[in-house]
Amino acid sequence: MTDTGSTPTLRETPNLRALNKRRTREAISHAATRLFIERGFDRTTIAEVAAAAGVAKMTVTNHFPRKEDLFFDLHEELVDRLARAVAGRAPGESALAALRRDCLAGLDRHDPRLGFSGPDFARTIAESPALGARLRELHEQSEAALAEALAEAVHAAPVDFESRVAAALLAAVDRAILAEVFRRTLAGQDHPTIAAAVRPAAVHAFDRLQSALGSYAVRDS
Repeated sequence: MTDTGSTPTLRETPNLRALNKRRTREAISHAATRLFIERGFDRTTIAEVAAAAGVAKMTVTNHFPRKEDLFFDLHEELVDRLARAVAGRAPGESALAALRRDCLAGLDRHDPRLGFSGPDFARTIAESPALGARLRELHEQSEAALAEALAEAVHAAPVDFESRVAAALLAAVDRAILAEVFRRTLAGQDHPTIAAAVRPAAVHAFDRLQSALGSYAVRDS
């Protein structure tokens, strides 16, 4: 016999579990970021992060297998952003146009994935070789994901040479923008000032690519 009175509880349990998991992850991430900024990334241990978050060390590593990703808690979104922009391009829109639109919108809203952060955050990265290396790795993963999205867009499988070259050119703009945003952040500029300075340079960079990639990977209308 089925106990119908218990069914709602059974249905709610996975949602509650997911909510608790997300809250724990956020608490760990916030504690880690605070410690990394206060003490430096390389001088802070996983055990210290666990103590600050009020969890076991194993809980930290279960949520964040890599220490660097305690700091780059948006690493998955950073890696996927360019590929998603291409996949979501409008009918008649090229990959270049979609990435241009996404980038300029991100600059206008001061998107953290384009480097908009506080000076303490940027300084922590600048002072840590490990974080610098991880950021470069994330850029490489983002470029690889973009190449796959471009290859799919032009029906080339596996990823072909042209898709790799196009991805390298397009990802380079994104990487240069993030580096410039970080540089200006470390120089003490606020977000509106940075966005106003970087936006024209981004437009110019995309304009330079128009003749080479303006008609590449246009979505069928």
